[in-house]
Amino acid sequence: MNPTNLLAPTYRHMLTALSAWLKKAEAQMPDKAEGLLLAQLAPDMFPLSTQIRFACAQAQEGMYRLQDEEFPRSIEVLLDEGRNAREHPGTMADARSRIEETLALVRTLSDRPAPADPDRFIAHELPNGMVFDLTVDQYARDWAIGQFYFHVMTAYAILRNNGVQLGKADYVGHMFPYLRPGTAPGGHG
Repeated sequence: MNPTNLLAPTYRHMLTALSAWLKKAEAQMPDKAEGLLLAQLAPDMFPLSTQIRFACAQAQEGMYRLQDEEFPRSIEVLLDEGRNAREHPGTMADARSRIEETLALVRTLSDRPAPADPDRFIAHELPNGMVFDLTVDQYARDWAIGQFYFHVMTAYAILRNNGVQLGKADYVGHMFPYLRPGTAPGGHG
């Protein structure tokens, strides 16, 4: 399978869900929603605002790496916003805007043909200087999916931990088109 055909739908489904969770937070907690952007699960973890931006950055980086393209400056801007979110968390509208920008980019990049060599290596360098040499498939499977989900799930956990009423259906909403008729609880669906 072309890794783009795996990552692009994953990014679309989960970023769409993340945006919906933020809308739920605003609807359920109109006076507290903006404050959630500074909420975190543990003192040494980044806040919600950072988790959202890092999820978007992971999706963008993943798509550009699979296309074998240089990162645009906008990814560094997104990462800097995330790193500085404790001082400048932005607003829920800012967060949803970043998600929408990322969704648009994923759609655009996933429409391009995949690079010719699926066995090419990606040198993935971390800010601390560590470098991982991965094939495209290894990168998609072992790095891109895990890193993306880490930030999305941390955002989900922060929202739940702070009283936003979310459940499994909010997490897997993209699955409902596949639901066999008559099999939902209560015979609906």
